[in-house]
This record gives sequence, C-alpha cells and structure tokens, in this order.
Amino acid sequence: MAPSNSSPSSTTAPVDAQPPITPAEVSLPEITPKAVILSVVLAAVLAGANAYLGLFAGMTVSASIPAAVASMAILRLCRESNILENNIVQTAASSGEALAAGVIFTIPALLLIGHWTVFEYWQTASIALVGGILGVLCTIPLRRALIVEARLRFPEGVATAEVLKVGSPTAGPPAAAPSGTPEARAGFRTLLMAGVVGGSVKFCESGLRVWSEALEGAGQVGRTILYGGVNLSAALLGVGFIIGLNTALVVFAGGVVGWLVLLPAYGAIVGVPHGLAPLDAARAVWGAQIRYVGIGAMLVGGLWTLFGLRRPVLESVRYLHAAYRLTTARALPNHGGSLARTDRDASLPWIAIPFLMSLVPMAVIYRGVVDDVFVAVIMTVAMALAAFLFSSVAAYMAGLVGSSSNPVSGVTIATLMLAAGLLVMLLGHGNPAGPAATLLIGAVVCCAAAMGGDNLQDLKTGHLVGATPWKQQIMQVIGVVSGAIVIVPVLTLLQAKYGIGEPTITHPHPLSAPQATLMASLARGVFRGGLPWGLVGLGMGIGLIVILLDRHLEGRGSTFRLPVLAVALGIYLPLKLSAAILFGGLLAAGAGRGSAGGAPTQQGLLFAAGLVTGEALMGILLAVPVGLGALWPAISSDPFAQFEKPPLGPWPGVLVLAAVAVLLYRSAVASAGSRR
Repeated sequence: MAPSNSSPSSTTAPVDAQPPITPAEVSLPEITPKAVILSVVLAAVLAGANAYLGLFAGMTVSASIPAAVASMAILRLCRESNILENNIVQTAASSGEALAAGVIFTIPALLLIGHWTVFEYWQTASIALVGGILGVLCTIPLRRALIVEARLRFPEGVATAEVLKVGSPTAGPPAAAPSGTPEARAGFRTLLMAGVVGGSVKFCESGLRVWSEALEGAGQVGRTILYGGVNLSAALLGVGFIIGLNTALVVFAGGVVGWLVLLPAYGAIVGVPHGLAPLDAARAVWGAQIRYVGIGAMLVGGLWTLFGLRRPVLESVRYLHAAYRLTTARALPNHGGSLARTDRDASLPWIAIPFLMSLVPMAVIYRGVVDDVFVAVIMTVAMALAAFLFSSVAAYMAGLVGSSSNPVSGVTIATLMLAAGLLVMLLGHGNPAGPAATLLIGAVVCCAAAMGGDNLQDLKTGHLVGATPWKQQIMQVIGVVSGAIVIVPVLTLLQAKYGIGEPTITHPHPLSAPQATLMASLARGVFRGGLPWGLVGLGMGIGLIVILLDRHLEGRGSTFRLPVLAVALGIYLPLKLSAAILFGGLLAAGAGRGSAGGAPTQQGLLFAAGLVTGEALMGILLAVPVGLGALWPAISSDPFAQFEKPPLGPWPGVLVLAAVAVLLYRSAVASAGSRR
C-alpha cells in the first residue's frame, strides 16, 4: 500500500484517550513460567505455519489475534492468569510468525541460485536470529516516539487489545483472575474447529490424493493459448477473507493482466512451445517470460515505496532523537522520580551491546562467502545501517496501515538493488560470490523489517492494556529465538516433500515461493546477466501506470485503491492462487454486508485464520515422513505414494471447497447476528 503523506499528528487514534486497562501503579504477573512455555510453543507453531503459507501463496497474515485467542483459552485452564500474561504470550507468538515471513522471502533464494543445495542449519538460524534481534533492538527506541508521542493508529495492535479486553475481566480493580470468558472460549472453539477443517482438506488433497490441487485448463486458440484455473485450497480462501475484497481484487487484477492479457498476447506475437500440451505450454511461457513482467512491476513498486517513505523516515529519526532526550531527562536524579512501570523500555546498554554482538556472526558468514575481510566488514556495516533504516520504516508504516499491509517485499527489493550496486563496485560485475552476498544482506534486512512492524503493533497493544514495555521486548526476543530454531527444519521438510521454486521431475508442482524466486532472479540478473530486460521494462511501465491510477484514485478520495506491489504480486503469482484468494475476499465482502458494522466479524476472521493454520500445519506434518526418509532410507519416503492420480480429478475438491466457504460465511454472519 502506498504510504500516507499525513504527518504523525494527524493520525491520532481516539482510543488512546482511554486509560490503560491496567494502571501503572498496579503490578500483575507478566513473564511467568507457563506464559514463557506457551509463548515458545505458539511462536514455533505459527512460524512453521507462516513459512508454509508464504512459500505456497506468496502472502503471510498477522497471527496476533489468533495467538491472543489461543492464549486466553489455554491459560484459563490454569488457576490464575490475567490480561498482561495473555498479552505477553501473543507478543512472543506473533514475533515467531513475523520472523518466518522475513526468512521465506529471501533464504530459499540461496538454493535457487545454487549457492546451497540444502538449507544450512546454523547459517540459516544465524541469519534469522540476527535479523530478528536487530528488528527488535532497532525499534525499541521508537516505541515512545511513534506510540506515545505521535500516537499513530497501529490498527492491528488496537484490534488485538480489544480482543484481550473482551476476553479478560475488566470490572473493578484489575486482578489476577481467570481470563477465559465465554467470548474467549467461543473464539478458541472457532479457531480449533476451523483448524481441523483446514487440516482435513489438506490431508485429503495432498495426502490421500482424493482430488487434484486445482481446477485448471488451457486451450489453443490460433497461435496462442488461453488459460484459466483456481486452486482448491482452504488456506487461500482464508487468506482472501482476512485481507479483504479490495486487496484480493487488486491481486487478482494483476493475475488477469499476466495470464489473460500478456500470456495470450505473447503467444500471438512470438508463438508458444511446440510439442507440449496447452496447459504445459501456458505454464512454460509464464515461467520463462511473463513472470519477468511481474519482476519489473515489483522493481518500480519497491523504488516507489522507498521514495514515498522519505518523510516517514525523517519523522522517525526526529522522533527517535526527541524520545532519547526525553527518556534521559526523566531518568536524571533531579527530575523528581523514575519512569512509570508502563513507560520503561529496555535501557541503552541492553540495546547497544546485543546490537554490536549480533554483527559478529554475520561478519563471519560474509567473510566465508566473499573471502575478503575488508569487503565482509563493509557488508556488515551496510547490513546494520539498512536494518535500522528499514525496520524503522516498517514500524512507522505499521502505525499507518498495519503490519499485514507493510510492503516488506518492496523494501527488500530496494535493499537488494542497493546492496548489489555496492558489491558490484567492491567485487566486480561478474564475481560468482556476488549473488549470494547480495542475498545474505537482503535476508537479514528483510527479517529486521518484518519484525519492525510486528514489534510496534505488539507494543501498541501493550500500551493500551497497561503492559510493561521492557518485559514485552524480552518476550519479542524469545519469540525470535523460538522461530529461528524451528524454521530450518520446517523449510527442509517442505523442500523434501513439495519442492521450492522451480518445477522438477521429482516435484512438478512445487511451492511457488514467489518472493524468493524474485530475489534470486534479481541477484543473478545483476551479476550474471540473463534477465529479459525488455519484459522487465514492460513490467516497469505497467507499474508506473498503476501508480498514476492509484494517485488519481487517492486524489478523488476513493476507498478503492491500487497498491502497485499488490498488482505486481498478482502478475507474478499463478492465476489459480489469486483466483482462490479473490473468492475469499468476496466472502468477506458478503459477510461484511451481513454484519452490524459492515465488516467481517471477529469469529469470521478467527475461522479464516484457523483454515490457514490448519492447512499449513497439516502440510508440514505430511512432509515429516519424506524428511525422515531422506535421513534414514530404510523409512518409506512417502507413505502416501501408493495413492494414484485422483480418478475424479478436481471435482470432489470443488464441492469440498464450496462447503468450506459456506462454513466460513455462516461463522461470520452467525456471530454478527448473535450480537444484535
């Protein structure tokens, strides 16, 4: 989404006028043993689920609200729990989910360029850990600037706070009381039921192979080909419901441009591969030609994002300086007292020392890639500066539009282009280490940017419920560590079961990993050449047209917008994915018309989140035997290999997906009706 040009003062959220539910003078247990254990488990689970979703669909969703609901429902089984304990759990859990987004957007590209053949555990974990910690540390000083002083909206943080308030007792003085209200229990049941539904659909499709993964087809028309298709995924239905009709429609519009306009036009002008079935020919033309148009559009989108964020960056730096001065003044003995509990961030030594220590492992990794100490040091410094810049940008953008709408792909593209330019000067144009070195810088920065927006959303939630900031910041680091530990085995399993990026004989229908494939193409193109610059230029032209149309809509005050990165992603994604996402967006619009507030209800959003999580976890579980088979050949690599190609094709899946859509719609509308 294009950034707003309004100043921070103009984005004041009225909810900030409300006092926190837990006053500063009241101290409740926050970091407890049961909260830490639950945080680690949820962070690991959500990191794995988001890794699958991002590789599959090229999109990730915020897990703060599902984590809050799950936390409230589970902690109610304990004798005592409270709203701040619940807030601690969702803080750490959502950190693990955000870290996964940063990893899957970049790390698989190292396999796609041939630098790795498998995911290197310690290097991948180090990259994720360093990027995540830098994202946490760089945004700690911005809490006061953006939340307390600027009072930015942080819409997802506000929504999560409302969920926590609904699920916790608020009458009378805050106390350590059970947090499992009927609303929380109902929300957890919805989340659990939807998870079972999503997992069952995935098991039948990918495990038992009862139906095909998609309903699709293509036909020869003269010299060219026409294609149409929709993926039969419950998770994609949930993604479309969560992001809403506007974004889903824009992504689908990009798919229409790529598959229904550019692909037939290319076939009519140039022709299509001979000797292939129409469906295979359509996939071949898209993979070898049309997706580079999406790359061009993403390049323009990334540069436009960077240009549009010039004012927020300057504002962030100004607020950062002012916040440090204010915090230092309040901490002086002659100030008359220390900071209140609800205003205490981690101190400067706890920011500076871990920041410097985190640079050491990356310098070692960079040294191993480029085999030059001086270049490795320059890369480390550039990485640290970019991580601070873009995590701050992501934090500011999360305050304006929410962390799910943060253009992390755009800032990562900008980072790659800047890093590639720097490394070309240091290493030379044809250096074989250049693509890997570029991606390693981009991977850390991408993780930091993904964490930056999520961190501030969680700190906004804590601000509204009366949490202690430094305790939340500790739990954000715990969430990062949990996600970094689990993400490599998850990626390894998914690679073994489904394949990632490019189709092969073993994995003809791999997880598309659109962002990672894009990053790999950019890194290879800069250092090795081979990019079809004519098609990239066409994509850049389309991106400029989309930007002009979006500016026109903004000038007219239209509620419908055309974010260029969403259009570019649609061009780059298989049409069958964006079609399924569109159906989810249409369901959200229909459910919104049936609700009291004109927007999908919390129960509907929880059901959609459950579909996403259930399918993702089942996808990972189905990959476990394949991963074990790779380690121990005596074990069957795939116990479901005995199931042949679905005899009825996709049609059973069409009926099942229709039933899931009905359940999702009824869940949203029924909960709206019960509130009237």
